[in-house]
Amino acid sequence: MFLLIGYIIVIGSVIGGFMMENGNPMLIWQPAEIVIIVGAGLGAFFASQTKYSWGLTIRGIKRIASDPGMSKTKYLDMLALLYTIFNKMNRDGPVSLEQDIEKPESSALFNKYPTIAGNPRVVNFIADTLRVYVITGDQSEMESLMKLDMHITHEEDLIPAHGIAHMAESLPGMGIVAAVLGVVLTMSMLNEAPEVLGHHIGAALIGTFIGILCCYGIFGPVGDRLERCAIEEHVYRHAIKEAMAAALRGAAPIIAVEYGRRSIPQTYRPDFAEMEEYVRKA
Repeated sequence: MFLLIGYIIVIGSVIGGFMMENGNPMLIWQPAEIVIIVGAGLGAFFASQTKYSWGLTIRGIKRIASDPGMSKTKYLDMLALLYTIFNKMNRDGPVSLEQDIEKPESSALFNKYPTIAGNPRVVNFIADTLRVYVITGDQSEMESLMKLDMHITHEEDLIPAHGIAHMAESLPGMGIVAAVLGVVLTMSMLNEAPEVLGHHIGAALIGTFIGILCCYGIFGPVGDRLERCAIEEHVYRHAIKEAMAAALRGAAPIIAVEYGRRSIPQTYRPDFAEMEEYVRKA
């Protein structure tokens, strides 16, 4: 939603401002320049990929297309799930979680919260940590394991963001390539009428314009958005880690989820009474 609205504002502002200066918007439409610049940029981007990074890029683009984002409900559901897990673990022992963590995709406990069940990576983050704890009974290394998982996942999520950002940065250079080709073409037509030469020189200059616009107005925001999505999910996992680490250290369930609540950004953080009411109802 934000990406689409942003594109509309960018394109509307550029074309609208040009028209306010009595410019003909059709002069900006130069398909050959677009093919050279965008095609060369995407080709160079594709050439720089590995099978691994390309898969991450496709997954990242699918994520921003579905407009993911954090909300207070997602955080409350996370706290409620963890509170339920911690209560069950305290009441019936860690082994009582075995069925839920071995097959979390079919667990009624996880599926009770669609905002979490719909994110398999978060489900596995919780389930894998509990699985190791249930098998070993050793909580001393759990926090380090969660930090390691979070670090690797965050670095992986940043790969497509940085790749697209680098590709965007190359587009002004590709615009210069298109402009140079336009000048070369113009120089081969010096015997033509001035209006013909003017048309080709204008088209060449449009190449530079398109390269800069695509960099900062089209592809640059995609890389920025992917990076922000990665940061938001990392913060979300951090709240999970704090709550789980507290519970595995022996904290009472409500204290453990309070650790999680205090790790939530202020924008989405519920107050204690709201959290307590939500998790106890759940």
